[in-house]
Amino acid sequence: MYTLPKIKVYFGEYRLRWSRWLGLLPMLLLLCSMAQAGNQKEEELADSVRLALSRAINDARPPKAQFSEIDQRIQYLYWLGEMSERLKKKLPDAQVRIEFLETAWYEAKRAGLDPGMVLGLIQVESAFRKYALSSVSAHGYMQVMPFWTRVIGDADRSKLFNMQTNLRYGCSILRMYIDMEKGNLYLALGRYNGSRGRPEYPNAVLAAWKRWEYKDDLPIHTVSARK
Repeated sequence: MYTLPKIKVYFGEYRLRWSRWLGLLPMLLLLCSMAQAGNQKEEELADSVRLALSRAINDARPPKAQFSEIDQRIQYLYWLGEMSERLKKKLPDAQVRIEFLETAWYEAKRAGLDPGMVLGLIQVESAFRKYALSSVSAHGYMQVMPFWTRVIGDADRSKLFNMQTNLRYGCSILRMYIDMEKGNLYLALGRYNGSRGRPEYPNAVLAAWKRWEYKDDLPIHTVSARK
């Protein structure tokens, strides 16, 4: 006679707890959608460095790859096809995916970076989400901090959600950090993430880079973007 009321109370509590979880669900989804990236630190730059970055960012030419040899063009197309297959689950729309890869390749090469490394960094920073926004307001694919638009751009942070603009900023800033660290990629990656000297972020990017490595008999370093 006394078990039935207890069962009713139990299920009542269960329904109450479940309703509370449902109420928290939108907040949990929002937290999951936010990029879990660090942040670049605003620091004083030499005028020459700021000017060079500003020129790089404001170059309005479209991302058009140029090749001096047909073999280079063929290798690029093979790379594009291979990376497109690997990226299909993250970017299911074929047109968006190809445009993104073409732009990522161009901006990486333009900055003297390995495209696979840039893709690995994007994987860690935003999981290939164009509108990713971190808890510290880092924007877009490469999680660029808004202060950069004031330092070297036109102060319009909304442009950081534009694909080419975001990749242009991200690659240019990473190139600057590599130069500042005298070629030490490990320290440069930490600086990009605002965690210089700590191993977690550089190790994550270097591990992700392996997923986007591309090996071919043709020397990929001979391929270059138009400057």
